[in-house]
Parts: sequence; C-alpha cells; structure tokens
Amino acid sequence: MKVVLVAIHPYPSPQAIPLGNAFLKAYLNTDEALAGKISVTLYDFFVDDKIEASFPAILAENPDAVGISVYLWNRKIARDLAAQLRQANPQLVIFAGGAEPTADPEGFLRASAFDFIILGEGEVPFVEAMAALCAGKVTAGVKGAASLQAGVFTGSRSTPVEILDTMPSPYLTGIIGPDSGGGVLWQISRGCDFGCDFCFDAQGVKGVRRFSMSRVSAELEWFVKKEAAQVFVIDSTFNQDMKRAKEILRLIARVAPHIHFHFEVRCEFIDAEMARLFAQLNCSLQIGLQSAHPHVHKMVRRVFNADEFSQKIALLNQSGAVFGFDLIYGLPGDTLDGFSASIDFALSLYPNHLDIFPLAILPGTALAANAKAYGLCYLQEPPYTLHSSPTFPDGAMQDAAGLAVACDIFYSRGKAVAWFNSLRTPTRLSPSSFLQAFQKWLKAEKGDAITETALSDQGIWQAQRAFLTRLYTEIGLCKLLPAALDQIDYHWHYAAALLSTPPELPTDRELEQTNLLDECFCLAPSSTLARFSYEIFDLLQAGEIDLESFSECFTPIGSYAVIYPRGDEIFTESLIEAHYNFLSRLDGIVSPRQIAAALHIPPNEAASFLEFAAAEGIICRS
Repeated sequence: MKVVLVAIHPYPSPQAIPLGNAFLKAYLNTDEALAGKISVTLYDFFVDDKIEASFPAILAENPDAVGISVYLWNRKIARDLAAQLRQANPQLVIFAGGAEPTADPEGFLRASAFDFIILGEGEVPFVEAMAALCAGKVTAGVKGAASLQAGVFTGSRSTPVEILDTMPSPYLTGIIGPDSGGGVLWQISRGCDFGCDFCFDAQGVKGVRRFSMSRVSAELEWFVKKEAAQVFVIDSTFNQDMKRAKEILRLIARVAPHIHFHFEVRCEFIDAEMARLFAQLNCSLQIGLQSAHPHVHKMVRRVFNADEFSQKIALLNQSGAVFGFDLIYGLPGDTLDGFSASIDFALSLYPNHLDIFPLAILPGTALAANAKAYGLCYLQEPPYTLHSSPTFPDGAMQDAAGLAVACDIFYSRGKAVAWFNSLRTPTRLSPSSFLQAFQKWLKAEKGDAITETALSDQGIWQAQRAFLTRLYTEIGLCKLLPAALDQIDYHWHYAAALLSTPPELPTDRELEQTNLLDECFCLAPSSTLARFSYEIFDLLQAGEIDLESFSECFTPIGSYAVIYPRGDEIFTESLIEAHYNFLSRLDGIVSPRQIAAALHIPPNEAASFLEFAAAEGIICRS
C-alpha cells in the first residue's frame, strides 16, 4: 500500500519543513509489520504553486491514499487539491489532518472531497487508520478519526501519546533534514497550560508534555552535524519550566553557539539568570504582549500586569537579549485609541520588532463560541479576521491596519530600535502619533496601497530620512536634523554589515609577500563607506543620544568612516578624507599605486593603509 502525505507551505522559507507529516511516517515505522506493508512518501509544495502542476506529481506515485495537512493558510487550496484528486481517481482514499479539520470536523467534511479526517494529535490515529485501510476495512471505527457515514457524522478524539519519546525523531531517523545552511523546526514539547480564548494551542488537550533532555540533546547535536543555520523552537511554553529552559539554553551554548535560535517565551517566567542565558546565545525571542490593557486581557482569559511586564523586559534589555512583541488589534473590549496606547507601551520597552495582527476568530476556540455574545463580525472563511465589533468598528480596523503597516515599515523593517525613541522625543509626539504621521506621509508619497513588502531595505532607509527631514522642518527642529540623520544612517549601515558575510582574511605571511600597491583591490562587498555630519566617534560614544543636548555640545564638523564585519563583531573606523577617497576609488582595475599618486598620498602611507585594510577585511582582491 502506498501513501502520500502532502504539506502545503505558505511560501518558501527556512520554516517550510513538513515536520507533522514526518512524525506520522516515523511513528508508522515503529510498527514493523505495518511498515513492511505500507510505504509513505512526503510531498511538499506551496500555496502559490499551481495545483495543475502538483496533483499529477502526486498521482505519479500511484498512491492508494493521500493525506493533506490543512491549516488556516492552505484550506482552500487543500480542498481544491482533494477535489481534483477525487476527479482524477475516484477510488483514491483522501484524508486530512491539522488545525482546520480538527476545529470544525463535520463542517470541513461536508464541504470537501475528503473521505475522513484525523482529529488533533495524529500519530496514533494515523497508524490505526492505515492499518484498517491495509486490511481492507473502513476507518469509521478508528478512535481519533472522523467521517461521514451515510451522511451522518461520526468521530471522536484519541488519547494523546503520554510519553513523547516513544515517537521516533523524524530527524534522527533520517526522514527529514535541512540542506546545509538551512532551517529546522524543533519540537521539544506539546500542549499548553494556558487557555487564551483566541488561541487553538490548548484546545482539546490540557497540560504540557515534553521530550526528554536526552532526546533534546541528541537532536541538537544532529542539527550541528547537519550544519543547520536556524532553528525555530516549537514550544509556546518554552520557559514555563524555568529549570529545564535554563538547562537547554546552557546546552545550546555548549553545543551549538553558532546556530541562530528562535524562541517563543512567556514574559512572567523570565528572571535575571535566564535573560543572561538568552543574551549569550545567537537567538531572538518572541513575546506575546497582545495588548497593554488588563481589562482587554481579562476579556480573553489572560492576566496582564504592566509594571511586572516592564520589569521583566528590563532584564532582557539589561542583558542585551534580542526580543520582539506580538500585538493584536480588534480584541474584545479594545478600541483604536487603546491599540494606539498599546503601541506606545510596547515601543517604550525597546523591542527589536513588533509583529502586529488583526484579531482572527479561529474555529474551535472559546472566542469563536462567544463571538455572537461579544458582537464580533468576522470572515467565516480563512483567515477569519475581524470586520468589526461594538468597540472596534470597521473604520477603526482599517485605521489600525494602516498603523500596523507604518510600524512594520518604519520601525521593524527599518531596524529603528536603537534610535526611534531618541529621534521621536524632540517632536513631542507619542510613538503611535509619530507612526501615524509617517503613515500619512507615506500615503502621499507612495499611494494608499503601499505595503511593507513593496519597499526594499534601501527604500525604507531613504523613506525614513525623507520623512524625518520633512517632519523636523515643519516643526522647527532643523538644528537637530544633521544629528538625527547621522543616527539613521549609521544604524542602517551597521545593520547591513551585520547581515553581510566578511571576506576570508589574508595571513600575515601572504601580506608580507604581496606588493600591495600593485595588486588589484576593491572595497569588500561587506564594507560600507559613509559620510556623517558629526564626528562618528562622538556619535558612538554618546550612545542613545539626547538630540538637543548633543547638538548643543558638538559641532557638525563632518567625518568619514568605514563600517565592516570581522568575525562576530561590527567595526567602525574613522577615516581621514584622503583615505576615504582612496578606498572609494579602489575598483579592481586601477592599481592602488596610481590611485594614491592621483590623491597625493605618499606610497609608504598608502602601503601601510592597504595592509591594515586588507588585514581587517575592508578590502579584498578583485
């Protein structure tokens, strides 16, 4: 018997890993008798791929059964794929699993071509359903599966696997793995102890089950061996068990310090030690703030204390950990003014980024069950987003969406965390009012339909400079503008250097044996030459500057610099004008000797500067 398990990812990314389907295959392989009779093939494609190109490839496997993982982002294409598979092969058994069919199993079955669905955690019911099909039986009696029998819905949940280590690792068994330099999804627990009304994570199963530390350690070493570049940790309660979380963080620091990790964490379980452990790793944290108002949290069965939250975030800032917040607009009891105040609160805490979403009323959640009582009007199909509520009318939702776009562009994509508050403060505008002004300017410059994805990184940098120039000019802050633009420019160049790959450095022996003045050099792609209104080291030493005090103390005498990565650090070197011009003219064609002569730089000085620049990776051979 041949089975094809299909994953339809939203788009190509390091997270486009068919982990759920790989777990199904790995668990089926634990039954030796069944594994000898059933072959399972994993097939992946993306939402934007044409079904006409995908379903023939599935049929080419000559399967007896096809299973499709269905989530919010792929429900429509999954149903369309099932319909085409059914039309092409009426005898094919087609089934589904995932959050969408689990949330509304009967409605999902009645509106699709699927023969049955798997409810909730799928490993056990998948194996039992495949065993039934292999024996020529129907799946109607399988616990954890649901179907329509003569138009009547039947189905029930199965008991989740209690000891997670009894399920083999899809990675350690070789079922899936990253390409060199790729990403992996790392599931180290299942379940959630929190019952937020808008979330589906804890629906149907209470409590958290965790993989053993020996399993965690073995998979982590495997990620290192396979040269994974990024690991996305699937554990919404990662730091709830603080002792275990710290043990894992220390393990990562020992075994995989070079891999970038993405964690979802709960703010209330952060202490000073944990903050330091996060800061020592190459990682980023995502924290679900959602709203800054306790009464809004209470409406969706959450608890929030602004003072305690701020104190915990202060620990992260003091340690240097990188973190971002999630915010939701449209929550019951919230308003547009309340959402704006939540942005103000969030940005006062210096997150690296904000991820802002409209409220989605997901099927199967308590919020969906209470939607009528709350007066929530929302899309009945994915993505289930709110249209309006008594406190958040349609126009307010549109305004909030525009504010979210402005924040995405100016703050998050614009990498503005290091300077946003210091440049905003002189304007006397709140963070949300500042972003609303940027949104208005952006519409006037780019049109109403502008989105974050429509702008390049350089385009965002230029938009930040242009908007700030306009704003400061309008409100009489022209004297502060040179220092403000220097801040934007430096941090944009710094971020570019941080994301670039430095060249391989020459050895001292190679430099000694090279006639540097007659070699062909060019500026390394990872290096950036920049001009500033103020002396660059005065700007750097000032840290988060008070623009008014800085402009009173220092004179805009102008400076030149090169910003470049070396190892794991970013360096900034102040340059004299002659050396700046010298580097800018290195094109890999004209010899440094000729350039130095044209700039009246003595050969000895030019050779010494070239040796420094080559040793630092500022320049490289063309």
